[in-house]
Amino acid sequence: MPEDAQRPEEVADRVAAALEAMGRPSEGGSFEELSDQVRQLALGQRRLRRLLDAVVAISADMDSYAVLQHIVEAAADLIGARYGALGVLGEGGEFVDLITVGVDAEQLMATSGLPQGHGLLITLIRDRKSLHVDDVAADPSSVGFPPGHPVMTTLLGVPLMVRGTVYGNLYLADKHDGTPFTDGDGALLTALASAASVSIENARLYQSLKHAAEHFQLRMLPTLPDLRPLDVEGRYEPASELPRLGGDWYDALTLPDGATCVVVGDVTGHDVEAAPLMGQIRYMLRALVYDHGGPPSLVVSKLDRALTMFAEPPTATLLLGRIEHADGRYTLRWSNAGHPPPLLIGADGGSRFLAPAHHGIPVGIDPAVPRYDHAYPLAAGSTLLLFTDGLVERRGQDIDANLAALADQAARLATAPLRDLCAELVAGRCQAFHDDVAVLALRVPGHRAEWR
Repeated sequence: MPEDAQRPEEVADRVAAALEAMGRPSEGGSFEELSDQVRQLALGQRRLRRLLDAVVAISADMDSYAVLQHIVEAAADLIGARYGALGVLGEGGEFVDLITVGVDAEQLMATSGLPQGHGLLITLIRDRKSLHVDDVAADPSSVGFPPGHPVMTTLLGVPLMVRGTVYGNLYLADKHDGTPFTDGDGALLTALASAASVSIENARLYQSLKHAAEHFQLRMLPTLPDLRPLDVEGRYEPASELPRLGGDWYDALTLPDGATCVVVGDVTGHDVEAAPLMGQIRYMLRALVYDHGGPPSLVVSKLDRALTMFAEPPTATLLLGRIEHADGRYTLRWSNAGHPPPLLIGADGGSRFLAPAHHGIPVGIDPAVPRYDHAYPLAAGSTLLLFTDGLVERRGQDIDANLAALADQAARLATAPLRDLCAELVAGRCQAFHDDVAVLALRVPGHRAEWR
């Protein structure tokens, strides 16, 4: 609203004053009646605007708690109530939250807890209809007030319902001007309760969808085998935004020749399609590396050719490695298809990215492009970290700086248990995860780094 704009009630006062100044009766009645009608119209417009604000808040960039707080405040303000509250029911039908106006909710819950299964407010849940009480103390359903709760005389309440499911209740008590609640007050509170109910249901549906997406994604990731004497740990973190499905994965297995295969990859895209494509590519790669073997570059080339069976071949970055053990020493041999380089962390706290000059393109683009193999010794006690780009790519930030920060953080965790290492590296990201993350860490046995 522009700074020089006036509120509807201010305009109403000016119109009423102008009518009285005219000094002649209106055709519809006295000046007082017409002035009162204008003020009522302005009040109705104000209530409509606040009601619309409450409804719009549901689709705005606000969390569920903020929306519900907004609705309770709007109800108390528009109806002129001294006290207001919104109780939220959990999945089991018990109250799990209480949002208040005019009452300190934290202090109230500290002394008496959340509402229990008795009293006037529970009738809103049980009977599933509005409640209008002019004398709370005299009502037979009243059980009094808990310690620290203000004494209330009048009550107006409605259940929060959507399609027959009760999500809680919204109620007001004691108007500032001492007048009783009206049918108009009840209609307005019912409308606000509808907005609150939709907000709660949306939040529940969001959480349910998020949980289902996470469960689906995790079911597509492997259970890592026992690779002793090597130690291995994987970690997956979904993106924050729905659908929380992506194409990141990790895998590890023991090959028939005794070598250990490790892989981390990322299917292009972040949507519902990426997750099943990831599953197909992971199983294709497993079959190729297990049944046909060969150096990593050959396996990646075979995967490239296999992807041509798709009408529109999917693309993915990946890093495929073989960890070989001979003469008491471990060696990593790997091929990189457009993926972030592996990070090697020494037990002494040193760290380095293994980034040779030859860096392959993602799979699924051109099977004729050659693939390259690389090799590097893994010292005793060292940790090999494979990860997807979600760990280091963040909007508006320099990826080289983030890679350096990752190396520094990993070096400080050089001797930490792998479970803690993976958890700390993922937790070190920003709170909003714009992309999913897969991390695979593998530690060579031994207690001393022997850099060459």
